[in-house]
Amino acid sequence: MPRPRPPFPAVKGLWGCPTVINNVETLANLPAIILNGAAWFKGFGTASSAGTKTFALAGQIQNTGLVEVPMGMTLREIVFDIGGGLREGKKYKSVQIGGPSGGCLTEEKLDLPLDYDELMKVGAMIGSGGLVVMGDDTCMVETAKFFMGFVQNESCGKCVPCREGTKQMLAMLTKITEGKGTEADLVLLEELAQDVKDGSLCGLGKTAPNPVLTTLRYFRDEYVAHVRDKKCPAGACQALKEYYIDAEKCKGCTLCTRICPAGAISGEKKQPHTINVELCLKCGACAEKCKFGAIGTR
Repeated sequence: MPRPRPPFPAVKGLWGCPTVINNVETLANLPAIILNGAAWFKGFGTASSAGTKTFALAGQIQNTGLVEVPMGMTLREIVFDIGGGLREGKKYKSVQIGGPSGGCLTEEKLDLPLDYDELMKVGAMIGSGGLVVMGDDTCMVETAKFFMGFVQNESCGKCVPCREGTKQMLAMLTKITEGKGTEADLVLLEELAQDVKDGSLCGLGKTAPNPVLTTLRYFRDEYVAHVRDKKCPAGACQALKEYYIDAEKCKGCTLCTRICPAGAISGEKKQPHTINVELCLKCGACAEKCKFGAIGTR
């Protein structure tokens, strides 16, 4: 369980004794450093971030899996040279780096060297080495909501900023993705995220707001579109989709009218049908069953 600091574990930790805490990846470097020397190890990476780092490539990228690269390598090299770029002809939009509580970075940050200090400057971190690549059909508000759901669930619950703050941030993000958010919510969300970052006791709480803060910083226009226009620019938020029927493709087979649970679709047999957007539940059942691809969203 976390506790207020100081004292830090290196001064007073396990059984009240000085305690060094390192993860397995750090400890795995020790044999090679002992065998080859510190100078050899510093031959990899940058002056301030020596050695290598293991990253887990995931998301909309051609080559997924674990990669070990020298510190200082750029995001562009990892995503496009090692990862092979985005799959299915998608256009690059963002990369989320550092695990669930890492930051989301734009295309302009692709040439940023992977260095602890450099990433901190832009609101991201190396963290656990998670690296999720996202294409242009990804909603950044939904992305922030997804990661906030994870860290909220992982919170140990001891300190109020993390326990209650992550819960309220998740509630606000959900509200925004459902088209119920306001511009005042954006101000409150940003303030709360900063308070959670400043007031939490452990690393989870202090980094939990990173996906929110970085998406607000680099993709604020998407948040504004959700709250002001009630639109999801990426077309990913189900509650903000508007279904329509393409009259040229519709054959009037009436299948959609029979499966619509709200009775929102009307039309004569063998004639183009229409959707009443006021009645539509946005469940997507009609689009899924249409044999002619006549039902789309906008």
